[in-house]
Amino acid sequence: MTEYWFYLAASLGLLLSMALMLARLLSGPTLYDRTLAVNSFGTKTVLFLCMFGFVIDRSDGVDIALLYALINFVATIAILKFFRYRALDIALARMGTEPLNGERQ
Repeated sequence: MTEYWFYLAASLGLLLSMALMLARLLSGPTLYDRTLAVNSFGTKTVLFLCMFGFVIDRSDGVDIALLYALINFVATIAILKFFRYRALDIALARMGTEPLNGERQ
């Protein structure tokens, strides 16, 4: 019975921190603050999915959480790459050799 209350308190804490991350997402003054909020929200979602899997006593939740973590990581890298280069079709090998806007070689 004490495990139930522990999981319930931890889930409520995660939901509260997810709500705070959504508030940070909406009020973040810069792009990087918003990207950090989205990434943190994704991480907390992974923790919540693991917690939910333990509550319902099924291990499938951990597999789904790992898949969501990989998608979250790839999406964060894609967002940052897009806002730096304004395109997603630049090869990773060429990234370090191209000058940014206004930079000299």
